[in-house]
Amino acid sequence: MRILWTLFKVIIGLAVAIPLAFVALGVTVGIVGLLLGFAILALKLACVGFVGYGLYRLARHLIAPASPPTRTVSALPAPDPYYAAAMRELDREMGHAPGR
Repeated sequence: MRILWTLFKVIIGLAVAIPLAFVALGVTVGIVGLLLGFAILALKLACVGFVGYGLYRLARHLIAPASPPTRTVSALPAPDPYYAAAMRELDREMGHAPGR
């Protein structure tokens, strides 16, 4: 009798576990399919964006005038003497005088 009761419990357990396993497998496949679909959609959008950006750059190159040449600064103006004196005074008050 003990063997039959154990066999009955195993049969009941499998009767519950097998359908639940199918449901879990279906949900897992659905989630993986959804994520794969999102990845493919993102890849398509990236390709469309890349082509759009290329068309924008091409149109800008063909329509817009060339940018003016950049100017370079030949020499910097002399520093403000009052600012330099204030910084020296502040350094002396803080104890960071040059030469120490």
